[in-house]
Amino acid sequence: MPPRAAGAAGSPADRARYDRATASLDAPLAVVDLRAFDANAADLVRRAGGKPVRVASKSVRCRALLERVLARDGFSGVMAYSLAESLWLARAGVPDVLLAYPSADRAGFAELTADPKLAAAVTVMVDDPAQLALIDAARPGHGRSEEVRVCLELDTSLRLLGGRVRIGALRSPLRDPVRLAELARAVARRPGFRLVGLMAYEAHVAGVGDAVPGHPLRSGAIRLMQSVARKELAALRAEAVRAVRAVAELEFVNGGGTGSVESTTAEDAVTEVAAGSGLFVPRLFDGYSSFRGRPAALFALPVVRRPGVGVVTVAGGGYPASGAAGRDRLPAPYLPAGLRLDPREGAGEVQTPLVGQPADDLLVGDKVWFRHAKAGELCERFTALHLIDGDRVTETVPTYRGEGRAFL
Repeated sequence: MPPRAAGAAGSPADRARYDRATASLDAPLAVVDLRAFDANAADLVRRAGGKPVRVASKSVRCRALLERVLARDGFSGVMAYSLAESLWLARAGVPDVLLAYPSADRAGFAELTADPKLAAAVTVMVDDPAQLALIDAARPGHGRSEEVRVCLELDTSLRLLGGRVRIGALRSPLRDPVRLAELARAVARRPGFRLVGLMAYEAHVAGVGDAVPGHPLRSGAIRLMQSVARKELAALRAEAVRAVRAVAELEFVNGGGTGSVESTTAEDAVTEVAAGSGLFVPRLFDGYSSFRGRPAALFALPVVRRPGVGVVTVAGGGYPASGAAGRDRLPAPYLPAGLRLDPREGAGEVQTPLVGQPADDLLVGDKVWFRHAKAGELCERFTALHLIDGDRVTETVPTYRGEGRAFL
């Protein structure tokens, strides 16, 4: 069975470092271990094999950390998740923002088309002519209207048994390169738009771990599925790129994610890869055989009760991740090692009981360190991240929420 990601279990030394660094701070709080963050960033660049990594902002949601990673060689541009966020980042000086999802934000499109700086920095996602019409309807009624940079999205789902079985995210309706080229021609013919990119995100490869702890048969089935998917997608993506390049000279072809960096960048048709979760390495990214990451983003909750032998209660903790509801979407106790959620209560809205032998060594006021199931969603729960270098906090920076921004 392929190994789990290194760092899936924390060490007493890590706990001691984090406790020393935050000794003067009250929990709940969130931290980012900068040495782990930087090591993860370097590993993403290594895995990309010379192709640029576009950082996925939804997996970071902190401008200071976005700026830190964009300052490194090998990273170029941001993949944003909302139009309002894209405009905000562009105004803050990010020169290349790809909005990875279609938007119906008419006010945002009015701003985009009225401002040459924003229009030059932001590329919007389109997979339907109706989205072009919505943008046109939002243009200012008087004065100059800027040209809108457009990226098309290709559906990458794996189709089996003659299409009766579909594996992959329900995203773009554009699967056939012929239909993709038709939309490319529609963009090219429409005044006020310029086609500059193509995106194809293979969620069933990049976002599904193939080394599920304790489930060797499931892991084997996932690896088989992903092997078939990678071969099919490479051919489909190459055909799609040829079809669209016959219409427009593309600036970029984006694909992949943290879990598929090597296989995505190995394709000649791909010019860049997107990644973001690999910087924080949340819990859902422990089950990959293709890379080993170091958990970098953690949150601490204070012990407030000791209900009995082998049990403590911490304040807060009900921070589930998005996606289909299940235990894998819950945060998990990380340090001290050996604690676990009570299966009957899970992670609570205002308090969370934890069970396990280490509970007997914890005192009221002690910190318990957790990992979130996903990456940037942690930042929706905290207004600040304390950046730790070694055993000291070197800086405290705001999250998007801390800057008063709640984009979705």
